[in-house]
Amino acid sequence: MIDTQALRLEQLQRAGDVIRHDDFLQNPPVFIAGADVGFEQEGEVTRAAIAILRYPSLELVEYQVARITTTMPYIPGLLSFREYPALLAAWEQLQQKPDLIFVDGHGISHPRRLGVASHFGLLVNVPTIGVAKKRLCGTFAPLDSAAGALAPLEDKGEQLGWVWRSKARCNPLFIATGHRVSTASALAWVQHCMAGYRLPEPTRWADAIASRRPAFLRWLQLHPEMSP
Repeated sequence: MIDTQALRLEQLQRAGDVIRHDDFLQNPPVFIAGADVGFEQEGEVTRAAIAILRYPSLELVEYQVARITTTMPYIPGLLSFREYPALLAAWEQLQQKPDLIFVDGHGISHPRRLGVASHFGLLVNVPTIGVAKKRLCGTFAPLDSAAGALAPLEDKGEQLGWVWRSKARCNPLFIATGHRVSTASALAWVQHCMAGYRLPEPTRWADAIASRRPAFLRWLQLHPEMSP
């Protein structure tokens, strides 16, 4: 039996440790990571992919994928506990640790201010940004349909992040501090890492690697030495 009350209390405690201002050891970062988590075999296996890109060229220089037995069922609001073990497993495999991490998920834009980007950022103590595809909590003003439309994401009188339409006719992204990054810088860094797609390059590559999308398979053909 999972003690969900204890896990929610842990979230509140850890949220108090999140650093919400810029605390970069390497600024600008030389290596930016994208992290993506998914589930296979009807949820029995957790898969995490981490892509390492060189900044500012956004060239993919390393990637790692970890698959582990899922340790926890899906419980709304507690997803980070289900996802971070595989992220840590992929992190341990990296030869080049990044200076900044984009996580496909929420940072402080979480009811208890501890989404997976914040949780993972605390565990590895690296500046981290949450880049989520769907709202988890908070409200925002209606966005214009044009690319670049922007609104603050707010909850209980607090700005949690940004809602930003990165590409016309696409759903917006929800961008928030994970750890050791300010709200303003979280948005700026995501904008610095765009290349014409809905997602920023770090998480776009992590998703492509995790799902073995055509773009990644074409990249592997050009870099056979990087094949697993």
